[in-house]
Amino acid sequence: MNDLNTKLRLRFEKTGRAVYISHLDLMQTMQRAFSRAGYSLKYSEGYNPHPQIAIALPLSVGAASLCELMDFRLAEAAELAEMPEKLTAALPEGVTVTAVWEAGRKCAQIKWLRIEGLFEYDERDAAEMAAALTAFFARESVVIEKKTKRGVGQTDIRPAIREIAFAPSAEGVRVEALISAQEPTLNPELLAEALRQLAPALAPDFAAFTRIETFDESMEVFR
Repeated sequence: MNDLNTKLRLRFEKTGRAVYISHLDLMQTMQRAFSRAGYSLKYSEGYNPHPQIAIALPLSVGAASLCELMDFRLAEAAELAEMPEKLTAALPEGVTVTAVWEAGRKCAQIKWLRIEGLFEYDERDAAEMAAALTAFFARESVVIEKKTKRGVGQTDIRPAIREIAFAPSAEGVRVEALISAQEPTLNPELLAEALRQLAPALAPDFAAFTRIETFDESMEVFR
């Protein structure tokens, strides 16, 4: 049973057709799932009360994840071990709750994201592209134009890439990378955008990414 004063955390996957659910729609979907599963979320106080629920790192539409984290509070005690199965049964296909526990650490301590991706090329050789991509991202800086709150500015995304590797496959070029999750946040889609801006000959015809795991500054798995 949970203590009502304790913040809870759940881990969930977002795959398949569910990757096209927007962040706002996902929040509403999650709230409905709690209700359908028989759980009452705790609400904030004040003139505009809202359910105490928050996703740690909002995911871009089209991206998949095996490691999404969401914090919440319940208005009544519940058996945490039963929650993953009950919530998953109330969620759409592709959204799967894998664990629920009492949150200890703050999500602000998340620093790194392990991601995997696929760069698809219609006519170019995957082995040649993998070698060229490795050489491109070996450079000390990768400065691109990026939209900010103040307009369009230049940003060097290379310091936000701790590790990156490319390997040819039957589907295209597989990407494995460890990128900054916060301060700064690096959207993996900017890896492909950097190629479109700086090396169009290497830019993929299609790119897709999946979050695999979250880590803290010391590279300990974040929970």
